[in-house]
Order: sequence, then C-alpha cells, then structure tokens
Amino acid sequence: MVINMEKNSNSKNKKTDSNNTDRSQLARMSLDEIPTPRADAQEITGVVKESGKVTGYQLENGTMMDKCDAIATAREGGISGVGIASRQGSEYLKSIPDEDESNNLGNLPTV
Repeated sequence: MVINMEKNSNSKNKKTDSNNTDRSQLARMSLDEIPTPRADAQEITGVVKESGKVTGYQLENGTMMDKCDAIATAREGGISGVGIASRQGSEYLKSIPDEDESNNLGNLPTV
C-alpha cells in the first residue's frame, strides 16, 4: 500500500490512499460469489442475532428471513449489496465493499 503525503490549504499533512481501488478488489476476492441483483432486489436493513451469532436478516420491505433463506435469495439476485462467502464450510453473506461503511452488515442494527 502506498500512502502519499500532501499539503492541504492549511499546510497540514494529509494522508491520501492511492490504493483504495486495490483494497476494494482485495476485499471482493474474499467473496466466493457476487450475484447480480435483480431490479426488484431488496437491501438488508437489519441483522438477527442469537448469542452474538447472525442467524437471519431483515430486508428493507420488512421481510425477516433466516440465514439459509437469505443466502438462497441473494444467490437468485433477490438481495442487493451482498456477496456470498464461506468459512470452514459454512456459507454466509458479506457486504460488497464500497465507499459507504454504514451499509456494511456489521454496522446494521440488530433486530
């Protein structure tokens, strides 16, 4: 990663990251699949947790679905903004990297 130091109008050092795109690509590589969302795809607006583990999701239309159904729906293009990843043989949804951290699944409210 290359960090450039630039002077801003206040003559203070300012860090700029010339590799934002590279980091985004690296994060995308951790996804097994990035389904193409349909025109009517819903965004995830909340996360259902039990004992600290994600067990389901709430969609923008209020629909609640368990983790397995959400993965299947995302795979079919019914959920936007997520990809499918796996860890130790278990699939899960992961936010597709973008410039907006507020829409990351880890930053969404628990419902």
